[in-house]
Amino acid sequence: MGISIWQLLIVLGIVILLFGTKKLRNIGTDLGGAIRGFKKSMSEDDQPEDSSKSSLEEQTSDKPVYQARSEEKTHDKTHS
Repeated sequence: MGISIWQLLIVLGIVILLFGTKKLRNIGTDLGGAIRGFKKSMSEDDQPEDSSKSSLEEQTSDKPVYQARSEEKTHDKTHS
């Protein structure tokens, strides 16, 4: 007594009608990103402390975020 393929297709059709394909795609990408982040954090917990500190230093940039954004805005204005 399980769920047949036809029942699954009917449920899938109703879900698509309710939410739409664009919304379902956004939900899927958000869920995938959350799973990737969870797996990454779990693998970082297994690494020794010294290697996690060096990976954090590699990820940070020399420029502050606000400085990089202001440079992008001036770059966009010059090309308009």
